Amino acid sequence: MPPVYRFAPSPTGLIHIGNARTALWNALLARQRGGTFILRFDDTDRERSRAEYAEAICADLAWLGIAPDRIERQSARVARYAEVLASLRAAGRVYPAYETAEELERKRRRQQARGQPPVYDRAALALSESARAALEAEGRRPHWRFRLSGLTVRWQDRVRGECHIETGALSDPVLVREDGTVLYTFASVVDDIDMGVTDILRGEDHVANTAVQIELFAALGAAPPRFAHHNLIAAADGSEMSKRTGALSLQSFRETGADPLAVAIVATLTGTSEPVRPLAGLDALAELLDEAKFSRALTKFDPAEIRDLSARLLHARPFTDLAGDLAALGIAGPLAEPFWAAIHGNVTRLAEAREWWEILTGNQHFGAGDEDTDFLAAAADCLPEAPFDSGTWPAWTQALQARTGRKGRALFMPLRLALTGREHGPELRAVLPLLGRSRVLSRLAPAPRS
Repeated sequence: MPPVYRFAPSPTGLIHIGNARTALWNALLARQRGGTFILRFDDTDRERSRAEYAEAICADLAWLGIAPDRIERQSARVARYAEVLASLRAAGRVYPAYETAEELERKRRRQQARGQPPVYDRAALALSESARAALEAEGRRPHWRFRLSGLTVRWQDRVRGECHIETGALSDPVLVREDGTVLYTFASVVDDIDMGVTDILRGEDHVANTAVQIELFAALGAAPPRFAHHNLIAAADGSEMSKRTGALSLQSFRETGADPLAVAIVATLTGTSEPVRPLAGLDALAELLDEAKFSRALTKFDPAEIRDLSARLLHARPFTDLAGDLAALGIAGPLAEPFWAAIHGNVTRLAEAREWWEILTGNQHFGAGDEDTDFLAAAADCLPEAPFDSGTWPAWTQALQARTGRKGRALFMPLRLALTGREHGPELRAVLPLLGRSRVLSRLAPAPRS
């Protein structure tokens, strides 16, 4: 059967580069293996989930080029979770517990003070029917815990290899809160069964959840999917990434003009044995993927890699791919293609091309220092006749050197400043045909007096 992968974010903030990494791996492995990629919103937390964040996540994935094959929302499946909970109650696999958050915290502190692991003591199992009734008469409502087997759960992880966890060292997990809110551990398993998910690739911070969920799959009579837990990436300062802060969000990269392919490559390959490098597209990226290539170590993410790779990809793109984007910046007409050929190596973001277009096609006058006035007048005298081509610059500078005796920086820098107003930029050999003879003469002339 074709594999089914899923990405299940909570719409409680903007997804960051770490979230994008998980989404990309799942989407691209599904593409590589002829499978399905599901976007599933873990939106049962009614207080924190926001429709605008769900919309932003969809927009971010579309920008990366990994639009899902289908979208699911856990908030639309509450009745299904209640149905499955009822079946677990009937089978005796869950039990009601009445402790408040404050009472549970006091228990944990006492256990830690005694040097004991802070594992739930299953006190709720000892409650009689009359004791439960008395608690409910006080206004307490139960939360529902899944009773773990206490056995060793083993699985073959596609990243970490042979894994095992002693469930006796874990607290019986809460599946449903007292207010009826379904928790991730429970909803995720029900969804994975109902949606036919075959492969779960997620961060290694979910490893302990896996043992619990494997027991839940068994309790519901389903075989577990194949699990893979990749290493995590941290911000450059070592801090954990969070949707709540908005730091390193995909939206921030999009707003600064990063190339989506660069973001995809860096997010996907960071923390693997594959070096970050330019690739032809997402299909080429997908071909590289194999869960065995993940490192086991925490990896730091450097945003500069996206900036650098964005520039490298931009420099390599042909004009035909960019004509529409350039036109949207007002860069069009017969000069557009030679303009891009001249300046593409001098911009790191496409938006920067607009500034060079204004420099090279506008009527600015940049002037020069008083010490170069006579030199620029000589340059105007030596300027070849139109039309200009790639041979105009060497012919002009050779004649000017013979006239003035200047060479090297003393020859070239006053010309660059007069013609472009910048100390650095595209080769003047390519710039002259864009400027044309009349504009060059205008810029070599002394600035008009006010």
